[in-house]
Amino acid sequence: MLRFRTAAPEDWPAIWAILEPVARAGETYCWDTTMDEAAGRLEWLPGPAGADPTLAVVVAEDADTGRVLGTAQLHANRGGNGAHVANASFLVAADAGGRGVGRALAGHVLERARAAGYTAMQFNAVVETNERAVALWASLGFGIVGTVPDAFLHPATGPTGLHIMHRFL
Repeated sequence: MLRFRTAAPEDWPAIWAILEPVARAGETYCWDTTMDEAAGRLEWLPGPAGADPTLAVVVAEDADTGRVLGTAQLHANRGGNGAHVANASFLVAADAGGRGVGRALAGHVLERARAAGYTAMQFNAVVETNERAVALWASLGFGIVGTVPDAFLHPATGPTGLHIMHRFL
């Protein structure tokens, strides 16, 4: 059973343990693969002084053990007249992959986005070769509205596309 809650500063070590291997692999996010922990924290959990006042960070934890199994960011995709469309990013612990954590976390974030008044959600950079993510988003009603060719330098397969995915809420 999963429990969802707003991330707290004391969750950072668990979030970093999930984020660091994803960043190092360089296969799914447009992040510097050499980012250090301080840069990772600024990227994911900047705190109240962060640059984006719409940012909400949540964690999914095992309800029995309290272990953080995943985390997500939710925020406006753009400011001003684009602020009615949400954007989100998701991370799941490697040993929790394939157990429904990502799907459950996505459902939670989509509901939070609806409750916050967003009318749609858009992902700006879903790596084309990240087949599990593309399949998950498609199964949750997201469509590919375009693909930017060769916009991502995948460390194993070379230049690949970045999908822009969207769904109304």
